[in-house]
Amino acid sequence: MHLFYTPDIEGETYRLSPEESKHCVRVLRLNEGDEISLIDGRGGFYSGQIFRAEVKGCEVKITAKTEDYGKRPFRFHLAVAPTKNIDRTEWMLEKCTEIGTDEFTMIESARSERKIVKEERLEKVIVSAVKQSLKAYVPRLNPVTEFKHFIRAQKEGQKFIAHCNPGEKQHLGDVYVPGSDAVILIGPEGDFSEEEVRYALDAGFIPVTLGESRLRTETAGVVACHSINFINRV
Repeated sequence: MHLFYTPDIEGETYRLSPEESKHCVRVLRLNEGDEISLIDGRGGFYSGQIFRAEVKGCEVKITAKTEDYGKRPFRFHLAVAPTKNIDRTEWMLEKCTEIGTDEFTMIESARSERKIVKEERLEKVIVSAVKQSLKAYVPRLNPVTEFKHFIRAQKEGQKFIAHCNPGEKQHLGDVYVPGSDAVILIGPEGDFSEEEVRYALDAGFIPVTLGESRLRTETAGVVACHSINFINRV
C-alpha cells in the first residue's frame, strides 16, 4: 500500500504536494491508473486513483473515504525531556508514533541538556512514521514547554511521572486504568530533580516505575508507550 499525507485534502480530486508528487512519480514510479491511499492526519483515510502523474503536481481522483480510521477509545500523551543527542529523541518519536501516541510534548526541566529542538524536523519524523505504520492520525507535537507550566496545564485523565529517585513508586501496569486517557512524564538523562518530582506529586501525578532496569530517556519513552498500548490491547 502506497500512503501519502494530505492534510488539506477535500473534494473529489486532490493534487499532491511537490514533495509527495516527486516521491510518488519519481521514487515509486507510479503512473496514471495506479491506486494509492491518502490520509489527512485527523482520522480520514482515502482511496484514490492517479489520473495525472506529474513530478511537480501528481493529481488523484478520490474513490472512497473512511472517517475515524483506526480511532482508539483513549488518548496517550507522552511528555519527555529531549535528549542531548537529538537522534535518540527522533528515534523515540518514530517508534512511539508507530506503536501509537496521540500527543508529544518536549519538556524543559532543571537537568535538561537540550532546550531547543527543530520542530519542523521532528514533525517530518512523525509523519514518516505515521505513513510507515499505516495510521490516519498524526500525533500532535507541542513546542518545548517549561516543566512547571506543563504540570499546571494538565487537568484531565490519569497523570504519571516516571523517575528513578528514591521514594515509593508503583508499576505503571498496576495503576493505569485501561481505556483511560493518560499523560506520562519522562525525564532527561540526569532524571527529574527531587523538587520537580514533589511538584508533580502535589499536582496529582502518580509516581511510577517502568521496571527494574534503569532506562535511557528514549527507551523509557518507548516502554511507557508500549505499556499503555499493550494494556489496552491495541
